Amino acid sequence: MGQSGHDDHEHERGAHDGGGPGSIGNRLNWLRAGVLGANDGIVSVAGIVIGVAGATSDRPTILISGVAGLVAGAFSMAGGEYTSVSTQRDTEASLVEAEQRELDERPEDAEAELATSLRDRGLSEETAQNAARELSRRNPLRAHAVVEYGLDPDELTNPWQAALSSFLAFTCGALLPLLAITLLPAGIRVIGCAIAVIAALALTGFTAALLGGAPRGRAMVRVMAVGAATMAATYVIGSAFGVVTA
Repeated sequence: MGQSGHDDHEHERGAHDGGGPGSIGNRLNWLRAGVLGANDGIVSVAGIVIGVAGATSDRPTILISGVAGLVAGAFSMAGGEYTSVSTQRDTEASLVEAEQRELDERPEDAEAELATSLRDRGLSEETAQNAARELSRRNPLRAHAVVEYGLDPDELTNPWQAALSSFLAFTCGALLPLLAITLLPAGIRVIGCAIAVIAALALTGFTAALLGGAPRGRAMVRVMAVGAATMAATYVIGSAFGVVTA
């Protein structure tokens, strides 16, 4: 196969195998929603069950409170993700539609803008014009959207994917403190749950830092401190409204 055929094959494969910028954005969006959802599920439900455990040692009461917090939090997180990502998708769709209108009404101007964008990225004037001309012959809308906005028109961010990821991640995260505080013996219920929560938060902090390229130790300490402060505050508040017998 010649070089031209090889390039065409690579171009087509990139357009269909999920390797474009839009598909990468969807994967990162899914991972981001998942990590944040798990972290919120751990912290919020841990705060609820430890706060209730500070007020009463009655296991069914603690369990019901935790389940209520899990259900409410999971739906809240999913709804928030759906709303925010839908707004992002609407913005992306508007940009793509505007680009399509420009291509339909002023194709020469659109090609000149593409050449300018390529030149701004370091290509020479002649190379930028030739590249813009070739890209416009193949798939002008995709070329303009990718180069100018970093968007793949066929792979816009998916609000349902983000919402489902957040819902499942929150639920999984929330199950850890819920199970820990209801399954452990009464004598070690609170401290055992707190240890499990801190360990889980260290993992989510590490994962979030890994995905974002941030310092891992600082991210882990930050989420662990927030979780510990949340549990301590809710336990103190719960204790103020009940008698601790656990």
